[in-house]
Amino acid sequence: MDSLIDLLPELWTAAAETLYIVGLTLFFGGLGGLLVGLGLYLTRAGSILENRSVFVVLNLLVNIFRPIPFIIFLAAAQPLARAVVGTGIGNAAIIFTISLAASFAMGRIVEQNLLTVTPGVIEAARSVGAGPIRIIFTVLLPEALGPLILGYTFIFVALVDMSAVAGYVGGGGLGNFALLYGYRQFNPVVTWAAVLLIIVLVQLVQFLGNSLARKALRR
Repeated sequence: MDSLIDLLPELWTAAAETLYIVGLTLFFGGLGGLLVGLGLYLTRAGSILENRSVFVVLNLLVNIFRPIPFIIFLAAAQPLARAVVGTGIGNAAIIFTISLAASFAMGRIVEQNLLTVTPGVIEAARSVGAGPIRIIFTVLLPEALGPLILGYTFIFVALVDMSAVAGYVGGGGLGNFALLYGYRQFNPVVTWAAVLLIIVLVQLVQFLGNSLARKALRR
């Protein structure tokens, strides 16, 4: 316990670093996932912007990259991260790699949530002359807002997990803290302190996400 007290400053720094990494990856990965998901939904057969070629390409990309275990994807994407951000290790590379992985995972979640929107609502908007852009921002996304919030809450939990795994390749945050000061120093107290902090963080975000989703569904 004394060792944990001595490491409290590093623990809080690691927690802040985790929030920084997850916050940026949620933004970039969430935005990429929204674009991929909208592309899948809009170009599928019978949709607003039906385009078989675009749908097949997007669907193939998601099916290829989404099932890859993150620890393998992390290593495989190192050359690409090095080309884009100038380094294959560290937080910049981790943020890029996690954002890329999250885009494909979130894209499928967005597509599935958009499919819950009643087709009649879309047809009603089209019948009064609404264009694709107007339908997307005034009908489609507002109607799917509740499920989308739950989807992004789910991906937040996955991003926390990814950021912890990234500690193996030089990423910062609670995962690296647990490995460096807990696992490698044979100190389970420090390891479990990091684990409990991650659990608290996830529970808080899950509670917030559930509350926002309930409000969106009741509007």
